[in-house]
Amino acid sequence: MAASIGVIDYGMGNLHSLGKALERVSSASRVVISYDPEELMACDRLVLPGVGGVRECMNELRRLELNQMVVEAARDKPMLGICLGMQVMLEWSDENGGVPALGLFPGKVVRFPDPSPDAHGDRLKVPHMGWNRVVQTRAHLLWDGVPDDAWFYFVHSYHAAPANPEHVLGTADYGHAFAAAIARDNIAAFQFHPEKSQNTGMTLLGNFAQWSP
Repeated sequence: MAASIGVIDYGMGNLHSLGKALERVSSASRVVISYDPEELMACDRLVLPGVGGVRECMNELRRLELNQMVVEAARDKPMLGICLGMQVMLEWSDENGGVPALGLFPGKVVRFPDPSPDAHGDRLKVPHMGWNRVVQTRAHLLWDGVPDDAWFYFVHSYHAAPANPEHVLGTADYGHAFAAAIARDNIAAFQFHPEKSQNTGMTLLGNFAQWSP
């Protein structure tokens, strides 16, 4: 049976472009987009994507009985969080007055500070939207073939603040440095959208499709 990549569908975000990107980079794997916990647990690796807010995300994961499935799968399956999917992997988000999340990484999610002038005197806008460079802070197989300081596409108002600096794979700068990529054991996550980040993003997805932690 062909290897399979499960994309967790809890109703938040257009998964079409992500599914197509995964199919392109993993022709030897079957891509399954599903909200069925049993079908997802049968996959060899999982992707947790998402756009929106942490509270709504956690509510939907619980409603569909996917929250415990994600925690259980994270014990041994290669797993990738993208954008909101990265944020809910931490313990807590300051959004909406405070929301407990999945707790796969120690740390919390915080809002970018109110806009202030950058080095050129221009005011940064929140949300952080558009292309930004990511500096690789430590070596990892997911970075294989990805140049340091490469451009990736971001859309977010909150960002992860991991408690353990060793979990940070890469940082970007938007008024201050923040964690743009994190990883531990068999779990990794990107704040940016690799499926919208042209060749560098496709390389990252291809690396995940072959990652055997």
